[in-house]
Amino acid sequence: MGWARQVERKFRHCLQDMGLKPAVSARASLKALHAQAETQLMLQGNLLARTVAALPVATPIQAAEFKCFSQFGEDGIIQFLIQKLRIKETIFVEFGVEDYREANTRFLMANNYWSGLVMDGSARNIQRIKDSDYYDKFNLKALCAWITRDNINDLIRSAGISGPIGLLSIDLDGNDYWVWEAITAVDPVLVVCEYNNLFGPDRAVSIPYSASHTWDGCQYAGASLKAICLLAEKKGYGFVGSALAGNNAFFVRRDRLGGLALADPQADFRRACFRGGRNPMDRARFLEREQGLEAMADRELVDVATGERGSVRDLLAAEFRRAWAPGQ
Repeated sequence: MGWARQVERKFRHCLQDMGLKPAVSARASLKALHAQAETQLMLQGNLLARTVAALPVATPIQAAEFKCFSQFGEDGIIQFLIQKLRIKETIFVEFGVEDYREANTRFLMANNYWSGLVMDGSARNIQRIKDSDYYDKFNLKALCAWITRDNINDLIRSAGISGPIGLLSIDLDGNDYWVWEAITAVDPVLVVCEYNNLFGPDRAVSIPYSASHTWDGCQYAGASLKAICLLAEKKGYGFVGSALAGNNAFFVRRDRLGGLALADPQADFRRACFRGGRNPMDRARFLEREQGLEAMADRELVDVATGERGSVRDLLAAEFRRAWAPGQ
């Protein structure tokens, strides 16, 4: 039984226990309650967006954080940046959105009326997006696709998007580095890219590219913050900071920085506030930092700066030592 049907059933039972009979179906009542809650969330988000827009341009981006639909405080950071950068290219591309209930661009779409493309590898997730109330209200395109570095540009162009755009958001839990490296179809002002916190601040490492890579629950995925920052530099972007949660890095095209200050990748590296890794043999069990490193210790990494290849344990030896050191 799906989660929505379970909630509907419990809701109906609660009404029966109170001796009440709904005038409309339980599902319709739940839908109405959800719509009311989302309206309230949008009102609060709009007020917060106005608040962060008034912050001085020199404010660290973490001070602007708030959450409406993003995983952590990314909604606030994005609102702060689009106001300070005065972005007029109001188009976004985001991939790895699942069913779009939690995403970096949904508040941007609903609050600022940006249009754009979202992509996910699950047909079920994409259908949920297309069945949603907001899909008809906004200029949103949703595409089901398995994203690789070979097809990413064609996928973006197939949605009628190319050239200058406002924002690109990347969250693949895998080939993030390699796919961003391949993107030429769009020229975003602002890029948000997830990085692997467990890879630490010192090495510019990524998992090797594999078109068939899938996330197995442990944190063998993506690239280190230093690797993502090196790629950004090659593409003409400056690093302006990472979210407090230690999951997303923010980059601005250097010719559009204005008064924004650049951040130092090592000084601004933040340990994750969450336990993101799971035991591949027991998906219900979350792993602590040292356990997460051990779970992928024998898998291969590549240093994107030097080309060196080796196991996670060998290339991240300093990170392994830190993980077992008190207070590190």
